[in-house]
Amino acid sequence: MVTDDSTVVRFQNVGMRYGIGPEVLHDISFRLEAGSFHFLTGASGAGKSSLLRLMYLASRPSRGLVTLFGHDIATTPRDALPALRRRIGVVFQDFRLIDHLTALENVALPLRVAGASEQQIQDHVPELLRWVGLEDQINARPPTLSGGQKQRVAIARAVIARPKLLLADEPTGNVDDRIATRLMHLLEELNKIGATIVVATHNQSLVDRFSHPRLHLGDGELTLLNAASAAATPASSARAVAGGAS
Repeated sequence: MVTDDSTVVRFQNVGMRYGIGPEVLHDISFRLEAGSFHFLTGASGAGKSSLLRLMYLASRPSRGLVTLFGHDIATTPRDALPALRRRIGVVFQDFRLIDHLTALENVALPLRVAGASEQQIQDHVPELLRWVGLEDQINARPPTLSGGQKQRVAIARAVIARPKLLLADEPTGNVDDRIATRLMHLLEELNKIGATIVVATHNQSLVDRFSHPRLHLGDGELTLLNAASAAATPASSARAVAGGAS
């Protein structure tokens, strides 16, 4: 089933469990419209990474409806899923860089998968690496980089192909405040040209510094917090605030 493509992500009464264990997420309902920007907050173990995994199709829900770019994931043919995944950029906590490739080659991977020419890669990848402060590490391989440098390579790789949906799991966790702010501005620039952004973070000072609403997870349940007032929105009306009623 294909629905309205203006809604990038839609969850309706979603639950998720691993194996036969208890649900780590239950009755999650929200919508993210194209071009929105949300922080995803919550204590360690609240379910942030699990929610992101559902959004980038690494896991399936135990129950409920998940749609991405208007496609009901439960009924989308398996051979159509790779095309959906290519519209999503992901920044992982553990970086997932390829050790035998240089920083430039790691960042270029999404462009190569998309069929970009070598000229396009040389035109765009070094420029982005310079922007994130890695102009001196373009030819360095991940084992020689610090944690913060690896994080910046991972972010550059996630944004290089201008994804329609960018999911970032603690993208500023290994960098100082100056670089964290710079990376946030990069994400905001991507957002300005139409990308929908979700940033999972424990960094409260970062959340306070930018006026984006929060999807907050606690005990596996979702609450939407307004950025200006930090007031909790009841779960029954969170869908409307996050981007429109179901």
